[in-house]
Amino acid sequence: MTMLDPRVEESLRQGFKKYLNPFMRTMWRLGLGQWFNVWPDVSGRVMVITHVGRKSGAARRTPVNYAIVDGDIYCVAAFGSISDWYRNIRVDPNVEVWLPDGWWAGTAEDVSDDPRRLFLMRQVMIGSGFAARVAGINPYAIGDAELDATTAKYRLVRIRRGEARTGPGGPGDLAWVWPLATLILLPLVIFRRRRRSL
Repeated sequence: MTMLDPRVEESLRQGFKKYLNPFMRTMWRLGLGQWFNVWPDVSGRVMVITHVGRKSGAARRTPVNYAIVDGDIYCVAAFGSISDWYRNIRVDPNVEVWLPDGWWAGTAEDVSDDPRRLFLMRQVMIGSGFAARVAGINPYAIGDAELDATTAKYRLVRIRRGEARTGPGGPGDLAWVWPLATLILLPLVIFRRRRRSL
């Protein structure tokens, strides 16, 4: 059975929280989130969940890997019930999801006891790309018993999409940076090339 040392697991959790998650959120806000879903076997299928902080009441955004099965979105809290986003959705299940095909309101629910748990968990692990392998899971090769044991503390979450969302505050809300950067940098590049040719 593949189990991570608790210190390694905590280091991974902190690494995702401090470095990878902010990077992923920024890429989605810059309008580049869809690019993370181009090669799902490597990068995984990535979405962003917007949830409400259980203490602060402020909107929080967490990138997670996911799978869509029968029209519903499934994801896991791989660090178990201590995951902040998981604890937040347990208090307020109303979420928004940023997916490659759009921005949606939704309702999140823990379905860890679903009779199809192993099948659904495997689909999410397949959708996790490198993240599953970092956790020691090869979703194509691992047997059901080992997958069940390895993911025993994972919380399986189903999100049912509601209405589509539009307007400010969604994915791509910082996409204006690209034209501005081009407007500023292009003249500098042209000026620099002209100076070199003189």
